[in-house]
Amino acid sequence: MSIFAETFDVYSFLLDLAFASGFILVGQLLRAKVKFFQSFFVPASLIAGFVGLALGPRGFGLIPFSGQMGRYSGMLIVLVFVSIGLRGFEISKGGFKKDVERIGSYMCFKEVSYMLQYFIPIVFGIYVLNRIFPNIHPGFGMLLGAGFVGGHGTAAAVGKTFAAYGWTDATDLAMTSATIGIMAGIFGGVILIKWATKRGITSYVRDFGSLPEELRTGLIPPEKRVSIGSETVSPISIDPLAWHLALIFLPAGIGRIAAQLVNSQFGLHVPTFSMAFIVAVVFYYLLKPSGAYKYVDRKLVGRMGSAFTDYLVFFGVASIKLPVVLKYWAPFSMLMILGIAIVVGGFLFLAPRMNKQDWFERGIFVYGYCTGVFAIGFALLRIVDPDMRSKTLDDTAIITPIVVMTDILMVSIGPILLSTERFWTLLGPAGGYLVFFLVLPMIMKWWYRSLPIIRPTKIVPEEAGAE
Repeated sequence: MSIFAETFDVYSFLLDLAFASGFILVGQLLRAKVKFFQSFFVPASLIAGFVGLALGPRGFGLIPFSGQMGRYSGMLIVLVFVSIGLRGFEISKGGFKKDVERIGSYMCFKEVSYMLQYFIPIVFGIYVLNRIFPNIHPGFGMLLGAGFVGGHGTAAAVGKTFAAYGWTDATDLAMTSATIGIMAGIFGGVILIKWATKRGITSYVRDFGSLPEELRTGLIPPEKRVSIGSETVSPISIDPLAWHLALIFLPAGIGRIAAQLVNSQFGLHVPTFSMAFIVAVVFYYLLKPSGAYKYVDRKLVGRMGSAFTDYLVFFGVASIKLPVVLKYWAPFSMLMILGIAIVVGGFLFLAPRMNKQDWFERGIFVYGYCTGVFAIGFALLRIVDPDMRSKTLDDTAIITPIVVMTDILMVSIGPILLSTERFWTLLGPAGGYLVFFLVLPMIMKWWYRSLPIIRPTKIVPEEAGAE
């Protein structure tokens, strides 16, 4: 007898969340206890996803998820994008003016690294893979950027848009791309760090083995814990968590309605996550001048977005249809090899030439960001810059509002243009964007080709005590 109702209902949803939560807890337990996962900083949600894939309906079938399991990623990405939009855009003008060279060169490096993952693979897919495998979809190459630099969230979004235009296999392939990207980020990043520390390239650490225990296990001791947010409203009126959930779910729902209206009236396939993001940004700009935004805790909203992402990663990996991946194994393998070559080659060639100081620390963060999610980049950065003295995260926060719309446009419009074979309507602006951020450093003298790979260290004797 099935534990699910004959038709999907609210309790089916509850059971799916319960199973997913159990796997995520198991994933954290394995991260805390298994040295292999600790050595490579594998996220608990990714571990959980693989276990869920093995034991769930796509594997041995021991855990009876509902038939809707594969659709949760599409819903969760809407909530993730709303959390991004609701946090708004805040640019530190003073910091930008003061450190324009450091921030400007870093922005160029980050954007070149980003666009390389879309431009080269899309061209490769259309003009190389399509000739070897004539029936391949013209948007096949975009799966690399969607999975690697995009992560599971963007993979779900891009896959959903491609599916709306008839390519239903795209979601499983994009999720697999994201999974391979994260693995390349974790394992490749740690290998690069070990290589750099042995050669004295890193600026702030010399001993890879002297990392805090909480970075390895994921469990923070009481004396190192920090608050994840503040009460901005009184619980006697409304629980602060319910208040922030309402601020996320309302734009998500309005975005869904708006997307359906636009699609039905104009015959388009505008993604729900794009409309929800726009609605969330509108909410931000309505709340900010009215003074109501001071009752929104941006840190808490960010944590909620990260929580949705953990579940998204789990459902994205656990619901991968392995037969679909095997169907495309040859072109997909070629695309993944190209992707790894782009991120590793880009890191080794561009990072030292486009970052004057702390090139490895800045580069390894972008490497992690370009192979999955912000958290991977942050984890790699924490290893080589535990006190955050390279200002990598500060500069990332400053430039993100400037470049975030490029990502939104690429994810929203790219699959539509490729599905309708308007290739150069996408590739033209993308190529121009890439060239601009390659040429700008040379014009501004931010191209540091003549500087040595090993640059003056910032480690002082008392900080290097373990050496």
